[in-house]
Amino acid sequence: MPLENLARLSAYFAATMMFSTPAFACSSCGCNLTSDWLSQGLVAQPGTTASIRFDYVPQTQLRANHGVVDRSAIALPTDREIEQSTYNYYTTASIDHVFNPVWAVNVQLPFVSHPHRTIAEGTTDTSSSTTRGIGDLRIIGRYQGFGGAGITGLQFGVKLPTGRFRQVFKSGPIAGDAVDRGLQAGTGTTDALLGAYHFGKLSGAFDFVLQAQGEIPLNSRDLYRPGAAVTLSGGINYTGWKGIVPQLQMNFRAAGKDHGANADRPNSGGEQLYLAPGVSADLSGRLTAFGFVQVPVYQRVNGYQLAPKVTLSAGLSYRF
Repeated sequence: MPLENLARLSAYFAATMMFSTPAFACSSCGCNLTSDWLSQGLVAQPGTTASIRFDYVPQTQLRANHGVVDRSAIALPTDREIEQSTYNYYTTASIDHVFNPVWAVNVQLPFVSHPHRTIAEGTTDTSSSTTRGIGDLRIIGRYQGFGGAGITGLQFGVKLPTGRFRQVFKSGPIAGDAVDRGLQAGTGTTDALLGAYHFGKLSGAFDFVLQAQGEIPLNSRDLYRPGAAVTLSGGINYTGWKGIVPQLQMNFRAAGKDHGANADRPNSGGEQLYLAPGVSADLSGRLTAFGFVQVPVYQRVNGYQLAPKVTLSAGLSYRF
């Protein structure tokens, strides 16, 4: 790809927050979006980019297998938990530093908030919690020195257990009990992060990217280990407009069941496929903004799980 195209597009996709999907604790939270899915191959000039991203994931739909559960038809009390809603708010700050055209590193730290309402098994009233705090720190390196047509790169890193995982319900029949580990600010585990991507040109002003990302927990913590997860992403963008780049992504995520005595194993894991249209805009020579809407086109969950009907993401990045 011509170098002038790389320089032009890097201004739009400098918001490098890789592995954004597994950063969220809830197993079916539904945010598979990669806001920077082109930047990994485009930001090749040495330098530093600071980014901030906001994600809103309203989980209000209770699902089982491929369908929606009618909560009004469930007689209470019952022998299983009937979740009501979880409104997930994520603010993620990241610093990306490019050492040279081949090597770079990205560091991400999220702040999470999970207002949650549920009816626990054996109860008839709603219990509420608001999990809030710093999430798990991620450090991700990338290598893209393979040459050839397009740009091919590898990602490798670690997620560190910096987030709290012992917050409790604040009201209702189970006040004082621990919140489900899948809704805590952190998992408590150290995870390996692995990925690969390829960026290329379709024709004219259209470019494409293919990406695979994986997260593998390396240990258990306090009788809990999250399920391993993999995300497959593909998308195209159009660069024919000055300063504005429309994008369209398809994202598929598969997560295994959680493990351990403190895991809600029957109600964890599944597969989701999402469509995400969005746009990036060059606000100045160094400042870039982006926004996306993500909607599910296929969902399958184990047990009963809350899922969103739509998610919203927006952010800013500044290249020094």
